[in-house]
Amino acid sequence: MLAGSTAVATRPRVSRRRIYVVMLGTAAAVAIVDHITKWLVATHLDIGQQIWPGSFVSIDHVENSGAAFSVLPQLHWLYLAVALIVSLYIVFSGYRYGTTWYRQVLIGMILGGALSNGVDRLVNGSVVDFIDFHFWPVFNVADSCIVVAILALLVLSFVPSSHKPTSSASSAPS
Repeated sequence: MLAGSTAVATRPRVSRRRIYVVMLGTAAAVAIVDHITKWLVATHLDIGQQIWPGSFVSIDHVENSGAAFSVLPQLHWLYLAVALIVSLYIVFSGYRYGTTWYRQVLIGMILGGALSNGVDRLVNGSVVDFIDFHFWPVFNVADSCIVVAILALLVLSFVPSSHKPTSSASSAPS
């Protein structure tokens, strides 16, 4: 450091290992919960069967071979490729965006949802959707984690950071 200069205040660097532990741990938790809930629905309800059909939210067993809202089911392999590309991008680049624990969790939610639905498409050719609000298309835990995480990251991108780097020019003597 030069005489008369002040050190730039920086946040302590978060280790890449910790970032991956949080992201991958969250992704694993999302995938496990998603697969357990899909398994419960698939083993206890026939396709098209409902629980609580007249309530605000019901459980409906739906097989979805398309994208969001069952759009274009004939593009099954495209959706699988997108899930793979998103997952690989997050695994190799996600640490750059996961600078705080909550961003790491949100990125892990996207990864877990993409992997979970991708595995279902690869193994079964479709995903099980079951959460039905009756005014919105039926979805599952993985879908909701992806959407919630993307919306939260979008909102966070507009929130100013509490960390403001100091400029060395402003601290120079006059």
